[in-house]
This record gives sequence, structure tokens and C-alpha cells, in this order.
Amino acid sequence: MTKSASEHAILKTSYGEMTIAFWPDVAPKTVENFKKLANEGFYNGTAFHRIIKGFMIQGGCPNTKQGETGMPGTGGPGYKIKAEFNTKSHVRGVISMARSAHPDSAGSQFFICHGDAKFLDRQYTAFGELVAGDDVLERIANVPTQHGGGGERSTPIDRVALESVRIVPAA
Repeated sequence: MTKSASEHAILKTSYGEMTIAFWPDVAPKTVENFKKLANEGFYNGTAFHRIIKGFMIQGGCPNTKQGETGMPGTGGPGYKIKAEFNTKSHVRGVISMARSAHPDSAGSQFFICHGDAKFLDRQYTAFGELVAGDDVLERIANVPTQHGGGGERSTPIDRVALESVRIVPAA
């Protein structure tokens, strides 16, 4: 077992805590990037800016921090990481990297599947899964949404804060 596999991420949200177990065997660089950003405090104070019930909740954009002026969903850490597509299926509770049309365009944004999203398999980098906090995922997925900058109704009406992400030893 690698060091990463023995660590979890605790995502503290305004709706409760979710715990993620990593898959360094299939996405080692993605896991390391997520942990690096978490340990630097990059995710602290961001928000889940895109919620589609039955599909996923998305966060990790620095433009969602209070006082930021950039458009939510367009920010990142200032660099991109190479995709690590793998055979893990995008089912409820799986965490994966968000990206633009280019496969190697992920940076900091991630999503947690709320429903079956197997159509994303081998096209997005799945790098872990929820091991605690499914009730929190459910509460966030049920936050009322409105039309945002794009054509979909996925912008939460009330802020869903990602207060902190801590990397801790697995229990």
C-alpha cells in the first residue's frame, strides 16, 4: 500500500463532512496534485459552484472564494495536469477531475458523482471515492439551483461552502 492509499481527504462543507479515499494505483499524479493543493489550503473557502442532482456536485474553483471576481468554474491553480484516464467507473460517490474539452486541462476543479455517470468513464480522471458522508452528498445535491452563466440550471441559489480540505491518515 502506498502512502497515499493510507490517507483520506476530509472535505468540511457548510452541509457537513465528506471523507474521500484515494486511488493512487490508477491516478497517482492526480492524487498527489489534489493532496498538494489541499495541504496548501488552496480549497479552503471555495464553494461547490455547479450542482446537478442525479449527476454530480462540482467544486475546487478559486473564483468561488468570497471577494473573488473571476467567473466561477473558470479558475484553477495556474497550471494543468496530464489526464490519467483509468478503468474506475463514474458511479455515485466517485471523485473525478473536472476539465475543459482538452483532455489534459484539469487543474484544481473536481466533481463528486451523485448518480451513475458511466458515460464519463475513460474520459475523466477518477481518483477516489466517498467512504463517509453520503448523506452530505445527498443534501448538497438537493440544494435548489438556478441558471448561471451557461445554459444549464446548475448554480446553487445558496452558497455551498467548502470550508476546508484536510489530508489525514486513514482510520
